[in-house]
Amino acid sequence: MVSILIIYTGGTIGMVHDPKTGTLIPFNFKQIRQNVPELARLNYRLDVHSFDPILDSSNMTPEIWVELALLIRDKYDEFDGFVILHGSDTMAFTASALSFMLQNLSKPVVLTGSQLPIGEIRTDAKENLITALEIAATKNNGKAMIPEVCIYFDYQLFRGNRAIKYNAEKFEAFRSPNYAVLAEAGVNLSFFGNYILPHPEKKIIVHLDLNPNIGVLKLYPGISKQAVLAITEANVDAIIMETFGSGNTTTAEWFLQCLAQAVAKGKLIIDITQCQRGAVELGMYETSKKLQQMGIISGHDMTFEATCTKLMYVLGLNLDQETSIQLMERSLRGELTS
Repeated sequence: MVSILIIYTGGTIGMVHDPKTGTLIPFNFKQIRQNVPELARLNYRLDVHSFDPILDSSNMTPEIWVELALLIRDKYDEFDGFVILHGSDTMAFTASALSFMLQNLSKPVVLTGSQLPIGEIRTDAKENLITALEIAATKNNGKAMIPEVCIYFDYQLFRGNRAIKYNAEKFEAFRSPNYAVLAEAGVNLSFFGNYILPHPEKKIIVHLDLNPNIGVLKLYPGISKQAVLAITEANVDAIIMETFGSGNTTTAEWFLQCLAQAVAKGKLIIDITQCQRGAVELGMYETSKKLQQMGIISGHDMTFEATCTKLMYVLGLNLDQETSIQLMERSLRGELTS
C-alpha cells in the first residue's frame, strides 16, 4: 500500500467557518477523513502531521523551511511521498526553498492549498488535495513519477521553483511563466515526462543552513541615488536587482559606481528581469554590458522566488565568491534555462 505523509502548515484549505463568530478558523486536520470522506476511496496509508500552531503563510520563515526539511528527512524512508498543505501567498517561496534544500530528491513533495476553505460548497480544496495525493502516489516502474518538489493547483502541476502566484481571486492562482507544466489533471492524469527531472543516482542530502541576509533593489525610472545606496550600502551579503527587459539598467555613472562598490566589497548582485516571461541576457544591449563587465550575476529566467531562496541556499554553503557565482548561474534543480 502506498503511504503518503500529509503535512499541514496552515492556510485557507484547512479553514472552516466558526458558527459563533462567522470568522474562519482551522479545523483539526487529524480528522481529515471525516472532513474529506472521498479519501476513503483512495487505497493509501495516510498519516498527518499538523503544525502547532498553524501558520498564515505570510508568516513563513526560513526556520520553518528547515523544520519542513527535517520532517521530510526523518520520515523519508517511511513514506512514498509527501503532500504539504500550505497557504498560497508564499507557497512558491516554500516550494523553491525546499527544492534547493532537498538535494537528490527521489520522491514527490507536492505543495497544494486552496482559494476557498474546504467547508465551502464551491471549494477547490477537495480536488486540489485529492489530486495532489494521487500525484504523490503515482509510480512508474516502481519509481516515483515526480522526483521533485512541485505545486499542484487548479488541475496543473508546476515545478516548484518555476511557479509564481499571479492571481489572488481565481482558482487558477499559479503560473509557470518560463517552463512547461509537469502534469495536467483532466479526465486522465497526464504526466509530461520530457519536463520532469530525472531520478538521481545518489542518496538524498538535506541542506539546513540558509542565509537570508539579502537585499532587493527594484529599478524604476527616476530612482534616486539615496534609494540605491540604501540597498547597496546595507549590511547584506547579496542583492537581487530587478531590472528592465533583458537585464537592462540606467547607465548613469553614479548608479554604476554604487553597484561596482558593492561588488568590490564582496556582495553578490544577481540581475533578474521584472518581466514575468523572458530572461536576462547581460551584454545583449549596451545598457547591460557594463554590468557584465563589473561582475553582476545573470539570473537568466529565474523567478524572484527561486532567486531569493537559491541565494539563501548558496550563501548558506559558505563557499568562496567565485564558486557561489558559478552556482547561481548554473541550473541546480531545474530552476533556470541554461
